[in-house]
Amino acid sequence: MDTQTDLPERDRVSTERSRFGVRTHRYALLFVACAAVLFLVNTFLVQPFVIPSGSMENTLLVGDRVLVNKLAYRFGGAPRRGDIVVFDGEGSFVQTSGGPDYIKRVIGVGGDRVTCCDKRGRITVNGRPVTETYLYPGEKPSRVPFDIEVPEGRLWVMGDHRDDSRDSRDHLGEPGGGTVPVGKVIGRAERIVWPLSRWRSLDRADG
Repeated sequence: MDTQTDLPERDRVSTERSRFGVRTHRYALLFVACAAVLFLVNTFLVQPFVIPSGSMENTLLVGDRVLVNKLAYRFGGAPRRGDIVVFDGEGSFVQTSGGPDYIKRVIGVGGDRVTCCDKRGRITVNGRPVTETYLYPGEKPSRVPFDIEVPEGRLWVMGDHRDDSRDSRDHLGEPGGGTVPVGKVIGRAERIVWPLSRWRSLDRADG
């Protein structure tokens, strides 16, 4: 039987190129498979988002990377008070198509009456004051008074840094009264994954 050393130089080079080609093909297939898995996960399961502003401080800081569970509200699930959600602002926060995505906290869901504020300066939902331990330190629940009944299938959302948040309050006079359609919710933010020093889960606040 011929060995590699017995082959002429031309045949040895050809064999080496053939083996290199097989390895390259395998690596290419592996790369494509990994890319396909990443695409499927990113499209249907979880998706990373970068926090672009200080509207959710100190819960979320500018530059934080959060993982958003895109299956959280599928199969019968629905946003609940206290959830931090990412949503498409088209038709609620912006009237043009292809608008930016937003991240806010759900304060009221369909059927809730959300009011600001009671005699002690607290937001109330259905007459009950909300304990908002997540508010930016020293900040009031809202400097803008409002009293709204959230339509079914929609959400009233606000940032945790109320003085630095453009949220449902800023769209009270627009169609939908500042509320966001549940169908525009992309998913629920569940964990800060970057920077590593801030790695933690985002637990639902009581609401």
